[in-house]
Amino acid sequence: MVHRILIVTAVAAEADSVSAGLGLGAPEPLPLPGGLVLRRHADAPEGRVRIDVLVGGVGPAAVAASTGTALAYAALTGTGSGASASASASAPYGLVVSAGIAGGFQPLAPLGSVVVSSAVVAADLGAQTPDGYLTVDELGFGRSSHPVPEALTGRISAVLAAAGLPHTVGPVLTVSTVTGTADRAAELAGRHPGAAAEAMEGFGVAEAAGAYGVPVAEIRAVSNAVGPRDRAAWRIGDALHALRHTFELLSKTVFLELEPS
Repeated sequence: MVHRILIVTAVAAEADSVSAGLGLGAPEPLPLPGGLVLRRHADAPEGRVRIDVLVGGVGPAAVAASTGTALAYAALTGTGSGASASASASAPYGLVVSAGIAGGFQPLAPLGSVVVSSAVVAADLGAQTPDGYLTVDELGFGRSSHPVPEALTGRISAVLAAAGLPHTVGPVLTVSTVTGTADRAAELAGRHPGAAAEAMEGFGVAEAAGAYGVPVAEIRAVSNAVGPRDRAAWRIGDALHALRHTFELLSKTVFLELEPS
């Protein structure tokens, strides 16, 4: 059986770093409905792992639609699984990963470091009331958090630690509007104790994966501090390098250890 993994980024630069880190050679482009294209990586001739990388778009709505399309296509076609469509429908992938660069809450997640999610949290999915913010859970309309399996988080963290790659384990927040003030940063940190990073796609990816019963993780390399926007202080190049290094490590360890799907 093949270890099948879907990695979803927002933009092409992030996907380029992930693909380069995987070290599996040039990917095969696989067109999907809606104009999407999967980058399919496989360790032929061994055939132990198949990793699809998808540029899913910016924001939770766009990336949920894109991730759902990839999952549905894999489930209905059994593409690359060596199994029939009906056999693969329940588990199109063994793992879905939301990956890219992000803002880090300081001093917990320094610039250039990596954040491994313990939970993927929709930080602004709810309602403001005179008594404060209410999550969508508290409103009775759904869920605002996807926990990441502790065993998976722990194993990823152990691999990064063994390689000496600075990283933090903590909740990663999904927002539709990136934080640009100190007050907003403090509000989010107070509402979500231990939050390590803020990005725009994780919860959308997690919702799509959850619909198919597939475990999800979020991995972010920190390019800037959450708070006032200071473009001169951003370290996008360093973050993309850390992202590439992270997936280089995982492709040789964690991704080979997952339960085949």
